[in-house]
Amino acid sequence: MSGLWNPFFQRLDYLAIAPEIILTIFGLGILLIDFMLERRDKYLNAVTALVGLGFAGYKLLKFWSQNPNYSGFDGRFSLDAFSLFLKIVMVIATAIVVLISVKYLEIENVHLGEYYALLLLAAVGMMFLASGTDLIVLFIALELMALCEYVLTGFLRSNRRSNEAAMKFFLLGAFSSGLLLYGMSLLYGLSGSTRLADIQTALAARPRSDAMVWLAMITLLAGLFFKIAAVPFHQWTPDAYEGAPTSITAFISVAPKVGSFAIFLRLLLVGLKPFEGQWQLLVIGVAIATMTLGNLAAVTQSNIKRFFGYSTISHVGYLLLGVIAAADGNRVGLQAVMIYLFVYAFMNLGAFAVIIVMRRKDIIGDELDDLSGLMSRAPGLALLMLIYLLSLAGIPPTAGFIGKYYIFLSLVETGHYYLAVLGVVYAVVALYYYFRIVVAMFMKRAPEQAPLARGPGLTLALAVTLAMTVAVGVYPEPLIRLAQTAVAPLF
Repeated sequence: MSGLWNPFFQRLDYLAIAPEIILTIFGLGILLIDFMLERRDKYLNAVTALVGLGFAGYKLLKFWSQNPNYSGFDGRFSLDAFSLFLKIVMVIATAIVVLISVKYLEIENVHLGEYYALLLLAAVGMMFLASGTDLIVLFIALELMALCEYVLTGFLRSNRRSNEAAMKFFLLGAFSSGLLLYGMSLLYGLSGSTRLADIQTALAARPRSDAMVWLAMITLLAGLFFKIAAVPFHQWTPDAYEGAPTSITAFISVAPKVGSFAIFLRLLLVGLKPFEGQWQLLVIGVAIATMTLGNLAAVTQSNIKRFFGYSTISHVGYLLLGVIAAADGNRVGLQAVMIYLFVYAFMNLGAFAVIIVMRRKDIIGDELDDLSGLMSRAPGLALLMLIYLLSLAGIPPTAGFIGKYYIFLSLVETGHYYLAVLGVVYAVVALYYYFRIVVAMFMKRAPEQAPLARGPGLTLALAVTLAMTVAVGVYPEPLIRLAQTAVAPLF
């Protein structure tokens, strides 16, 4: 790795943040191009965003091939396998969202360059979350990501539901940020430093019953639980999912989740490592509540975006099970989280791509009944949706099964048998409500022969998500090896 840094870049640490710099330049460039052009081109901004993501992705893959373990900016930024794995997932997920957005924005007749600029800037915030090892860096990155999410949620300015969802999201997000910042300030007061390594050292010397540490831990976790949409801080999720543009619902259901889990894992497994036994108890309770509410609430939903909102909450519960196992020093638990985040991105984005194909402005696309009779209208599309739903339910041989299998394996290895059993029970519940959609697609009559939205971006997105959902399920070994490499820096 020593040959990677020339003296100029080593001194300023610029090379380590090259992917973030690239996305920032392209995001600002899109704003400039959109401002200068008198007539907006519906493809130019999307292509520019994809080119920027392509350059950033190339740089990340180049870093990965060199197996870096670099700490820059005075120990406040880490470029390691953990951060690179998550950044690659973020870039791929954002690129897929750009692909499905082209047709969606055409349907809604919205062609504003700031849409793609905000997507890229949100990705910049997420990427800094993956590499941040300092409280200030993490908080600023989190807010950059969140502010972009708030604006994108309310992007359909003439749509009252979109505006209402954005306002609720913003108000609750601001409250959670206050809790998170308060917890961070307490950690700084306890340790005298904002760097996670220093905080870990300081907390190791304090008694496990220290009231101030507990207060810091609880407020910090409360803020983090909001960001990942865990119960009881999940209230924003169904409203934001329902009101946001469908392409943005797809985005906030995947990419920011990866970023939020990046800060969640860094803070818990590094900064709060001396108190693993204490925060593990809190996470166990939240994981059980999250799986319970997410799965049971999804059963009763008729709006497909709210349905996927509660589905996302249930998947967060499964991810927390992996974190619980990781708290016991089990590498398989953290490895399972990495695998789950990777496969969830593809299967969930694929499902939303199908929903966008069904979309007609202000008429169709938001209700479960809109998928009725899809098999008779578009058999290929119905089969695609079936594969994504089977994967979300964790049925072999799909990618979702691999994620759930390693979650349950880590729980068994660490002796959390009751959590493994509970997870299996809720997987059966999930199979029931996902098959509500299957029944509608294959056994109900189509309400009307509405034309389907088609476009090269949607086709490519469906092809990529299908390929990964099936390939990982059939041949998971490459992803397993990548996840094993990715978790090494945290152990």
